Amino acid sequence: MEKVTFPVTGMTCAACQSFVQKTLEQQPGVKSAAVNLMLHNATVTYDAAVTQPANLVEAVEETGYGASLPAPSASAVAEQEALDRAQESEFRSLRLKAIVTLAIGALAMGSMAFHHVGWIRWTQLSLTVFVMLWAGRRFYVKAWSAFKHRTADMNTLIALGTGAAFLYSFGVTVAPEFFEQRGVSADVYYEAVIFIIGLVLTGHAMEARAKRKAASALKKLASLQPDTAQVERDGREQTVAAADLRVGDVVVARPGERIPADGAVIFGRSAVDESMLTGESLPVDKAVNDRVFGGTLNHSGLLKITVSATGSDSTLEQIVRLLRGAQSSRPPIQRLADKVSSVFVPVVAGIALLTFLVWMLAGAPAAQAMAAAIAVLIIACPCAMGLAVPTALMVATGRAAQLGLLFRDGEALERLSRVDTVVFDKTGTLTAGQPELLATHALRDDALRLAAALEHGSEHPLARAMLAAAGRPLVEVSEFAAAPGKGVTGVISGEHALIGNRNFLEESGIDVSPLAAEAGREAELGRTLLWFAYAGKLAAVFALGDHPRETAAEAIAQIKSLGIRVSLLTGDHLATARAIAAQVGIENVDAGVLPSGKVDAIKHLQAGNHVVAFVGDGINDAPALAQADVGISMSTGTDIAREAGDVTLMQADLRAVAHALRLSRNAMKVMRQNLFWAFLYNVIGIPIAAGVLYPAFRILLSPVLASGAMAFSSVSVVTNSLRLGGTFRTRTVSR
Repeated sequence: MEKVTFPVTGMTCAACQSFVQKTLEQQPGVKSAAVNLMLHNATVTYDAAVTQPANLVEAVEETGYGASLPAPSASAVAEQEALDRAQESEFRSLRLKAIVTLAIGALAMGSMAFHHVGWIRWTQLSLTVFVMLWAGRRFYVKAWSAFKHRTADMNTLIALGTGAAFLYSFGVTVAPEFFEQRGVSADVYYEAVIFIIGLVLTGHAMEARAKRKAASALKKLASLQPDTAQVERDGREQTVAAADLRVGDVVVARPGERIPADGAVIFGRSAVDESMLTGESLPVDKAVNDRVFGGTLNHSGLLKITVSATGSDSTLEQIVRLLRGAQSSRPPIQRLADKVSSVFVPVVAGIALLTFLVWMLAGAPAAQAMAAAIAVLIIACPCAMGLAVPTALMVATGRAAQLGLLFRDGEALERLSRVDTVVFDKTGTLTAGQPELLATHALRDDALRLAAALEHGSEHPLARAMLAAAGRPLVEVSEFAAAPGKGVTGVISGEHALIGNRNFLEESGIDVSPLAAEAGREAELGRTLLWFAYAGKLAAVFALGDHPRETAAEAIAQIKSLGIRVSLLTGDHLATARAIAAQVGIENVDAGVLPSGKVDAIKHLQAGNHVVAFVGDGINDAPALAQADVGISMSTGTDIAREAGDVTLMQADLRAVAHALRLSRNAMKVMRQNLFWAFLYNVIGIPIAAGVLYPAFRILLSPVLASGAMAFSSVSVVTNSLRLGGTFRTRTVSR
């Protein structure tokens, strides 16, 4: 299976979105399709042996909507910049057409007092034709295309409503006597046609503006990438396009400039603002050998950087790609709106026809019956339903990115809102992952040097602590092998050596009793023990200690305040785990657990009807991250851990977990509000437009008022979603 995302143009409502998605899902070889009304794109998972992206694009084009293949070399940043330009252009075009149309509508309204004058009606007819062909052309072209493909969408409703009003008015203009002789008032509705088109365009312009604001996080991220870079080549500094940088180039970043690519500092010292990538508002000090990221802002000093990643491999590019992917996805809550949208337009057309017939049978004038039917068609536009979920998803994931959180997709956001249990790994997650060697109890003088040499092949934080304590040089190790969750083995100077937990040595037949008393005292202090054996005998036991992350206790308190149960799950010794847990406020501790045991522990919680989020990093955590309902991985962890996670923390501040939980709950709340109001709007608006309240309260919506109400419903949904953009304010910890 492969995945492709390509642009789709021409969609204006939920019915459009639903139709394009259904078309793609019906194509041979397509496993799933997600069409996004906000981003105007489609993401399709397909079998490359059965179909290709070109076939998918062709299928969309055959429905009357526009589609094109993404440029093979286009980066996610470039694609986002192109989308931003297209949205800006769309907004300007809609705004111009709306202003001109409403001005013409006001002119037509002012001439109503003279509508009995023949040339006034012909002038109104000419102005209406101009508006329909210029400003409203999109509605009629797309409605005709939908009709040819035996479907219907918002454009169908607008085309039917304005088309009926225009044809009636045209008939009155050409042959007024025909209507007067039959007792029908020879009134024209040109101003209604013009105002309906103008107000619908106004609503679309307001939507476009709100959508641009909803996508502001992506726009800001894309704008971080500088266009040019100062690079040292051939012994001199020269300006090149940032896209032309190569791995190994030496780039120069002066104060106030953005760093053009990922790399490592080889000269200079400075403070770098990484807030848009990590959510950390304080600048981070950088010196030689420190890693820096493209798009971050150099504050105070000159830096020379060796480029390590460019293009699609850069951190900024990956973040933009992940964020675009999350915003293009469809959370399960969207399914309800999809089901309603698929049958909405035909049902509304039927209600409009029924409205016309009932009014006629009740003896109402044909003009009044037609006005009621047109009002039903116009007010029932399903735009609000199509925007209800995508706008909230876009704003929420964008705000999450500003907080240093990356969601894999909308489903992860929805699942996180239901989490009632958060399980933390210890080393490198709850703690800083930088333990120190605090005590050594050795039976031979060279124990530390030999043990550190054996640990040289391990990536575990405890191994790094041993290496830091031993220093260099180290002896050579052969036949190195790791036993996950237990320890490592190897051959040093022809003798077998192993280091790990107590059970690992005992399973290997090593007698650990000579140092059991010393180890017991260290364990009581909550320290982690590494047992080392050489040549078949116990050689030493090392006591190491780690400390909780600076914000861990506050993060745990915030998570608990949400009514969520917090647990610690670790492969470390029980005493060590309890000591760390006590410092951060966790009561539930499960220690001495192997990687497979972590999976079993999470399964046990899930079997008890708990929705579990697991927070971890490292290869050992990947199975647990995958098993949990929501896996939250640290960006400081390994690539495989990030791949297994549904949410990635771009900084080591565990308060981001609490931010993610609150944000997901608020996002789902807003989505439900949006869907509720979108449905309620139609449940109330359609009967009012049809005239149900007319006999009792003399309330009857005109088509013009209906078009205004329709525009308001869409804008209100987008505006409600925008509240998520200011949900949280990050707090920093003093350095």
